[in-house]
Amino acid sequence: MTDPLFARSTPNPAGYRDIALADARPHLAAVRFIDVRELDEWNGPLGHAAGAELVPLTTIPDAARVWDKAATYVIVCRSGARSGRAAAALAQAGFTTVYNLTGGMMGWTDAGLPVVRA
Repeated sequence: MTDPLFARSTPNPAGYRDIALADARPHLAAVRFIDVRELDEWNGPLGHAAGAELVPLTTIPDAARVWDKAATYVIVCRSGARSGRAAAALAQAGFTTVYNLTGGMMGWTDAGLPVVRA
């Protein structure tokens, strides 16, 4: 089976691919959607996407030790910067299918998509 996100994404020199929200959204239920913000941001004004997993950026190396390196991961943060760093770390650790959601949760809320708040 081919990765449906691959053709719609852009390669990043750090070894992962950048993907726009419009291209990733239809496929998020079929991938691991990892939010790398802090708990206060997860529960804050931007909220978080239903189905996302909270794994703060500083905990990615430890958490990823037990993750399947062949699975597909879409990483999100507030704007796309921290998630890019997390995606790069995962790619460097040997993960083969990692995407950075460009625009992050700011783009998500700007698009009027539903969010979960504490």
